Amino acid sequence: MINKIKALLQEVENMKAANAEELEALRIKYLSKKGEISALMNDFRNVAADQKREVGQFLNQLKETTQNKINELKESFDNVQTGNDDIDLTRTAYPVELGTRHPLSLVKKEICDIFGRLGFSIAEGPEIEDDWHVFSSLNFAEDHPARDMQDTFFIQHNPDVLLRTHTSSVQTRVMETQQPPIRIICPGRVYRNEAISYRAHCFFHQVEALYVDKNVSFADLKQALLFFAKEMFGPETKIRLRPSYFPFTEPSVEVDVSCFECHGKGCPLCKHTGWIEVLGGGVVNRKVLENCSIDPDEYSGFAFGIGIERIAMLKYGINNIGLMFENNLQFLKQFHE
Repeated sequence: MINKIKALLQEVENMKAANAEELEALRIKYLSKKGEISALMNDFRNVAADQKREVGQFLNQLKETTQNKINELKESFDNVQTGNDDIDLTRTAYPVELGTRHPLSLVKKEICDIFGRLGFSIAEGPEIEDDWHVFSSLNFAEDHPARDMQDTFFIQHNPDVLLRTHTSSVQTRVMETQQPPIRIICPGRVYRNEAISYRAHCFFHQVEALYVDKNVSFADLKQALLFFAKEMFGPETKIRLRPSYFPFTEPSVEVDVSCFECHGKGCPLCKHTGWIEVLGGGVVNRKVLENCSIDPDEYSGFAFGIGIERIAMLKYGINNIGLMFENNLQFLKQFHE
């Protein structure tokens, strides 16, 4: 009987199964109530008393080895993934196209990268703001038209809370908590109560910049704007500064770039003037610095704001601002980094 047990033990050690069905058949063959090992257990009663100890040890070894071998093969099947394991049965049968970045995201990233090379860091702030950070700290008079309900979304029953009309509110928050040198850009969404048309919307996106330090001059502003224009629209781009007025800068300018479509010759894009208006800025008003507890006799600075939609429309030849907010895939898939 010992020889028979040893033969079965050798057979079990060499046991193989190609799939779960074959493994189950082997388990039944050896470990079931009518299997080989159960039959040996029944024959064990007829073994001589002086041999029971030795035969019993071999039987236990056979049963334990068989069980371990079955478990080992079972684990190997559990660890093998079939070709269909990664199929999502809830997924549509149609091919899923890869998306592209939104044109506003592309332009925003490009603007941030350009000013990042000039040492500007990104600062962000809340879209729901208070009157002080949006208007009063920036030298807006109490009767300034921008405070009117026709231009600003105020929270009902609380005239001090509103949706920010520009990201300049982030600049004042930074100046209140940080002493110069300050060199930041503030990208974000802003809101104005305007009629929606092909060139205007009630919400849009801006990137505003602020640089405050000792001996910052208008010449620094001009060089920063020229660098931006050349990086964004091409190395041959020129800029033109026109006098303007903003409560938070003095002097203030509107900035035009030479038309990159006709190179100054005149075309529909530049309305046959050779120039395209792109942004506004100026030297930070002394009162703004004072409101933020910065000494205007020691520090000066410049600030300007860029409309991301404006740049995107110029850069990609988009003639309707509404296209950027409609989630039209035929429109959006045209843009790539």
